[in-house]
Amino acid sequence: FLKKFDLSFIGSMYAIFFIGALNLYSATHAQTSTKLQAIFGSQLKWFVVANLVVLIVSFFSPKALFRLSYWAYAGNVFLLILVLLLGQKGMGAQRWLVLGGFRLQPSELMKISLAMVLSRYYARVRPEKELYLKDLIIPFIITIIPTVLIVMQPDLGTGLLLILIFLVISFYKRLRWKSIGILAVIGIVAGLLMYNFGLKDYQKRRILTFMNPQADAKGSGYNAIQSQIAIGSGRFWGKGWKNSSQASLNYLPENHTDFVFSIFNEEHGLFGSIVLISLYLVLFLRFVWLSTSVLRFYDSVLAIGIMSIFFWHTFVNMCMVMGLMPIVGLPLPFMSYGGSSVITFAICIGMATSLSNSRNLF
Repeated sequence: FLKKFDLSFIGSMYAIFFIGALNLYSATHAQTSTKLQAIFGSQLKWFVVANLVVLIVSFFSPKALFRLSYWAYAGNVFLLILVLLLGQKGMGAQRWLVLGGFRLQPSELMKISLAMVLSRYYARVRPEKELYLKDLIIPFIITIIPTVLIVMQPDLGTGLLLILIFLVISFYKRLRWKSIGILAVIGIVAGLLMYNFGLKDYQKRRILTFMNPQADAKGSGYNAIQSQIAIGSGRFWGKGWKNSSQASLNYLPENHTDFVFSIFNEEHGLFGSIVLISLYLVLFLRFVWLSTSVLRFYDSVLAIGIMSIFFWHTFVNMCMVMGLMPIVGLPLPFMSYGGSSVITFAICIGMATSLSNSRNLF
């Protein structure tokens, strides 16, 4: 059995998490706050739990994942509604359910549920059939329901991520280029309407800050400027582990969550970043390989859906801290601190391992 067990996805998880754990320790070791000092130990505990999650999920057969798709989606939507009614508030948002001493963020799990339910829906349609706009109506409704619930929390970043997952899966299902063009126009119009009538003032400030962070250097532009200083000061080789001035002097807030890549750049420079990005690329390409190697169409679409979760988190987070995109608060997989995100990505790794192992059963 062990010879047929695919360890490649788990190996990628370990490699990235090892780098992330060292980076997290470096970012928090000099802080005087007891909470910050406890972050490293807490992350290690979550990773132990993540290992158990990966192992358990990897033993779910793809057929079981297929059968659970609609139930997982419906249950997650119910949890998102509960968040709006009973959720715990923190930092201006209402995103968590408190169950005993455990905090659950349903929007994290919704990413996986959406990939599962869209994969099952598209599995009903012949793989060789191209998608027209009318074929996207039901998948779009499936996507927009949790998106609206998440944006209401408010969590615009995760809401947009669900839309991106929907677009990647639909494109993989052979969406017509004409339809893609029409969707692009609709997206631009919707974006303009959202900016003028749907966004809150602080969300608009994030976009304006992205365009010109120097306009409010000590206010809304502070994080973006400090992040770019950290990245630029690392140069090619970096300052060395535990030598980040931005972290030790606490110039860069949230350096253990949203801005871990900035601290990593400062300490390990361009060379270290190339190594880290290469590890992510290996993981992405492994997902692409998996999508072409499985036997069932559902498995293939789900592999791409899971890959899109990892890809968009990585792409948006790295672009965000480099000043190439507005700051939206998406964690970097297995690098950023957070129990919910670690468990979410662990479930994804477990599902990928399950899909890969199923290839050897026939």
